Amino acid sequence: MKVLVLNCGSSSLKYQLINMETEEVLASGKYERIGEEEAFITHKVQGKKIEIKKAAYDHKEAIEFTLAQFTNPEYKVIDSLDEIEAIGHRTVHGGELFKESVVIDDKVIEGIKECSKFAPLHNPAAILGIEACQNVMPGKPMVAVFDTTFHQTMPKEKYVYPIPYEYYKKYGIRKYGAHGTSHMYVSKRLAEIENKNIEDLKIVTCHLGQGSSICAVKGGKSIDTSMGLTPLGGIPMVTRSGDLDPSVLTYIMKKENLSADEMEDILNKKSGVAGISGLAPDFRVIENESNEGNEKAMIAMETFKYSVASYIAKYAAAMNGIDYIVFTGGVGENQINIRKGICEKLTFMGVEIDIDANNMRGEEKIISKPASKVTVYVIPTNEELMIAKETMRLVK
Repeated sequence: MKVLVLNCGSSSLKYQLINMETEEVLASGKYERIGEEEAFITHKVQGKKIEIKKAAYDHKEAIEFTLAQFTNPEYKVIDSLDEIEAIGHRTVHGGELFKESVVIDDKVIEGIKECSKFAPLHNPAAILGIEACQNVMPGKPMVAVFDTTFHQTMPKEKYVYPIPYEYYKKYGIRKYGAHGTSHMYVSKRLAEIENKNIEDLKIVTCHLGQGSSICAVKGGKSIDTSMGLTPLGGIPMVTRSGDLDPSVLTYIMKKENLSADEMEDILNKKSGVAGISGLAPDFRVIENESNEGNEKAMIAMETFKYSVASYIAKYAAAMNGIDYIVFTGGVGENQINIRKGICEKLTFMGVEIDIDANNMRGEEKIISKPASKVTVYVIPTNEELMIAKETMRLVK
């Protein structure tokens, strides 16, 4: 079975075409600046990277042009689009409506739209991709795989907020988490590497990137995670604040005469490590400036590392111990000094990082010393493969 995996942003489209018999990625890429004359696609196939400038004024046009690349005679990977048997869509928020991945129909689309109130930057983009596929490939089975469903196993005391309970019952205000597909993949992959039953393991998975979240995985199930009602909660991220004293929001709103929407924009797009440092929203830039002695950059990096380490320690309490820590995501897989700094704050737990082993990027590898009481891994995430597996399971 060949499965097309789509991850739609408001002006972008990331994709992979996967042969599920071998789990080989036949083609992958990203369409950027959708809606603009300057739109372009970066298409990767057979070891080549092809960049094509092609105006795409909506997701339908972008998907049509993307599909044409799969059968392009110069670098085709399939003879006909009929070979694509199903499409999997990454969908960020499923609220309490979706407790697992689902085959998409009109009712599901309406449900995803309803959950857009919790992920206004993400769910509407997923809908654009779904509706575009309905137009371009009518009748092709599609599956929605939600970032939130892996966390539906959290016990109630872990996801109910200490506010009047009526707000949970009326509006569904609770912790939902995110990055569930990534947390699921790397925890399962760890069990495969170690050749152990995941039901016997206590794992903390750290998905660190533009958006970041930590997850306590006990017995293969999420029992707690750092992101909350929306992807804004938890640890500070590149431009997102993470958790704050709620009075910070109301105080600034009163002082600056800001609306709720304006405050939300600040928290999502102007905060985090970029907000502290005043630098470009890029961990690499901020870390380099930190190494050069930039005081605000140093504070930003220390805040981030301290927050991640604090959540790991918290989840040791949640699971009554930790067997493994896993770093994944763009920052977790590639930022050597960030991993080192986090692990050095966990020596009280018996974590001992191996400086030489940690000196690498993007490899599947143990980075702790043999004597470390907690084994620390780097495992590159593969959300697309996880989405493809879920799609194949439901379609079959």
